[in-house]
Amino acid sequence: MLHGSRISLQVGLVSVSIGLVLGTLLGLLAGFYRGRTELFIGWLADLLLAFPGTLLAIAIVAVSGPSLQNAMLAIGIVQVPIYIRLARSMVLSLREQDFVQAAFALGAGNARILFRHILPGSLPPLVVQATLSIGTATLEAAALGFLGLGAQPPAPEWGAMIADSFKGGYAMNAPWTMLFPGLFIMLTVLAFNLLGDGLRDALDPRSR
Repeated sequence: MLHGSRISLQVGLVSVSIGLVLGTLLGLLAGFYRGRTELFIGWLADLLLAFPGTLLAIAIVAVSGPSLQNAMLAIGIVQVPIYIRLARSMVLSLREQDFVQAAFALGAGNARILFRHILPGSLPPLVVQATLSIGTATLEAAALGFLGLGAQPPAPEWGAMIADSFKGGYAMNAPWTMLFPGLFIMLTVLAFNLLGDGLRDALDPRSR
């Protein structure tokens, strides 16, 4: 169980990092440049959100082939539209602030304004969302592992462990082979949700 936690946590952290980086970059561009850029990126986000997250991840892994790397990439792609919308909304609110307008008036370039002034102000909600998303990514990784689309044997993974307990007929005679992987998944998701709630309270100036 402890050995398998490395793979499950790795999938959660790497996939959320992929979604955070790509989604934040696209959301910043959409909110800052507006026009056709915003229209295209918004269309892309709506297209990804049109599919259930787990189903989209299954489709991506089925096309690219079952492996741990493809599972992380698929879950990361599923996370992208969440950060696109969040980053875009933050840019739309921050670009009208006085310090951003002052930077425009002083002749600062678009890249400097975007990454030096707007991005730092957008980080707190993005970090909170990323922490909460790790729990969701862990669940999706377990679902892919249960279907045999995640980490391949003999690599231990919690979702694959639950699947093995059913396939081998151990679920009835040795229920702990199914109980403990499920318990670890639940505790991991709960831990990251509590961490995200704590970060949200700590980073929200209105709660101080």
